[in-house]
Amino acid sequence: MTGTRTRRPVPDRARKRAIRALAAQLGVSYSVAARLIADEHRAWIFAAREQRTFHARVTDTRLAVDLPLGRAAHLVRRFPPMRAFGPLYTGEARETVLGVLFAVILHESPELLPPADELAWAAELGEESAVDITCAAVDRAARLLLDGDRWRLWARVDAALASWESGSDRRLRDAAITLGRVLRSTSLRASVDGARQILDAVLVEPYEGDPPGARIVVDDRTRTVTGVRWEHTGPPTGYDVR
Repeated sequence: MTGTRTRRPVPDRARKRAIRALAAQLGVSYSVAARLIADEHRAWIFAAREQRTFHARVTDTRLAVDLPLGRAAHLVRRFPPMRAFGPLYTGEARETVLGVLFAVILHESPELLPPADELAWAAELGEESAVDITCAAVDRAARLLLDGDRWRLWARVDAALASWESGSDRRLRDAAITLGRVLRSTSLRASVDGARQILDAVLVEPYEGDPPGARIVVDDRTRTVTGVRWEHTGPPTGYDVR
């Protein structure tokens, strides 16, 4: 659904103040706080993550730069299912969906992967936002795969995994075996939207846009963002709402 966004009415000022207060408390952006305040369970999880020690943060960011499997696992932990205004970010196989998307990009477009020393440097900062910026090209390319032909996508997944399984890189071979095992035993259909919403949330953050789950006003009615539209470069071009 599309429409014209308008300014929120005066009665919504209290909510906006609460969002700003939560953002200040957690040290996060307004858009992240808006998503959290709508779901107490997710807010609790996010607050707990914010209390991690520096060592724990670095451990997480090291995982986040380990493509394809590590980053997939990191993002799923970081964006749990949303109960309020949902379901959003759901699906038991979200990690596998993200893993195979990253596998296709690394196989078909390895030039998008930042140099190893750049990834390592970003990881040692212990800041997820630094890793997100470093991995933005890979994340966006993975997200755009979901806008294309789904049947052709799975053929590309098979090609990537087959290439890795027969290759000489042990790390990629092990990743292909792991992903292939799950693909043969699990249906991914119910997890595709959840994986897409995770990538939308990661990509929209630097632009201070509205992630899936955010409540916005469209044509004088409050709606929930369910997806973000992207081109190959630049900020979001639109939102899907309900």
